Amino acid sequence: MQYFKPSEGHLHVGDCMPFFHDGVFHLFYLLDENHHHSKGGLGAHQWAHASTTDLTHWEHHPLAIPITDDRECSICTGSVFFHDGVYRAYYATRLSDWSEHLSLAVSTDGVRFRKTEPNPFASPGPEYTRSYRDPHVFRDPDTRLFHLLVTTSLSEYVLHGRGGCLAHLVSEDLESWRPTEPFILPGYLGDPECPDYFEWHGWYYLVFSNDGVARYRMSRRPLGPWTRPPVDTFDGPMARVLKTAAFTGDRRLGVAFLPTLEGSKDDGQWLYGGNAMFREIIQHEDGSLGTHFPSEMTPPAGAPLDLPFRALTAGASGNARDVCLEAASGFEVGGLADVPLDCRITARLVPAPGSSYFGLCLRGTGPYEQGYELRLSPGDRKAEIRPPLASTIFADPGRSIHSVEGLDRPFTLEVITRGDIIDICLDNRRCLIARCPEHRGERLFLFAHKAEVTFEGLEIRPLL
Repeated sequence: MQYFKPSEGHLHVGDCMPFFHDGVFHLFYLLDENHHHSKGGLGAHQWAHASTTDLTHWEHHPLAIPITDDRECSICTGSVFFHDGVYRAYYATRLSDWSEHLSLAVSTDGVRFRKTEPNPFASPGPEYTRSYRDPHVFRDPDTRLFHLLVTTSLSEYVLHGRGGCLAHLVSEDLESWRPTEPFILPGYLGDPECPDYFEWHGWYYLVFSNDGVARYRMSRRPLGPWTRPPVDTFDGPMARVLKTAAFTGDRRLGVAFLPTLEGSKDDGQWLYGGNAMFREIIQHEDGSLGTHFPSEMTPPAGAPLDLPFRALTAGASGNARDVCLEAASGFEVGGLADVPLDCRITARLVPAPGSSYFGLCLRGTGPYEQGYELRLSPGDRKAEIRPPLASTIFADPGRSIHSVEGLDRPFTLEVITRGDIIDICLDNRRCLIARCPEHRGERLFLFAHKAEVTFEGLEIRPLL
């Protein structure tokens, strides 16, 4: 399921809604048709469903919540909550006037759901706009009250475009809901979408997405106050609307979707829907969160390839397993040829103090002419994917992550290239995924600029 997409060309994975109960990890996701263009752009989404107990063997189920009424122009994102033997799938129904209303479907087995009446059961009040979606339910462990968070915007707010908030409703019985003050008004442009909430080792976390980028807040108390950590994101900007769920062994997984790129990176456009993407969430001692690849979901690969190493400049030396680049004042490069398009690359990088930047150039061609340069900059604490011949002031926010600690000391690097996807994990703590369709070269370059770095234990394994 890592990088999963339905086999039919016109179908895609949209917003993902993971859920875990009784040893089973469920992935509910919006089944997207034609990149949100169906039904006049209203979406026509439906809830698809797959489940697993081990992250390796998956069962695909019939649609969990399909469109069954002409007035339903889209079954929008939501969440699943289990209580008293019943799986409750909360979602939003989008109507032809673009208004959104809250709905509920129930199940006793977590697979076959039945829509309840009244449907919908809640609509936005006058204080909110007609945007009213992405319901998420949780229970306060202290008061035992149920809480319902909803993506919306204040209809009147003092600052233009900054009234996006999470509406807040409470209930004693999951039947009657009463509105209260907004749960959070984060201050970003647009609505905070796809909220998620969970407790882990005494910390409470609130997740929401703006511009598709999932952010989190943390607190020692169930209802806040909420603190923004120094790094409040889980991945690069292309990992869209990540939500999380627990898993066996006190683990937690995040799932997002990688959008589709139509045309080239420079003159194309990003389209809604694409491939599913999984991350394992890790918790640091201070309660902040990080990510790495779930080990069970790494694509299977063959034995390491024995590829000849070639030094392109005088400061490069080594072999297929260990490469040293000494770039005291310039730019040094070594390379390997015949690298498969789809492969898994691993290495341990050991930079010297004061190194400027270094990294890998993936799918390269010519004398370091084209490809995808993974540039790691310890001083700027930045990891980015960029063209080898880009100007020194080039920046692509969609293919970069910031505040990356540890690039100035030894760390591990894992890269998966599959189709047009490049997926990167740094030191098992930070990840960056991007869609890179333009270049398909068979060379791997290792480079350093005003830096001294050693690549130890380099392995290139073809994906099977």
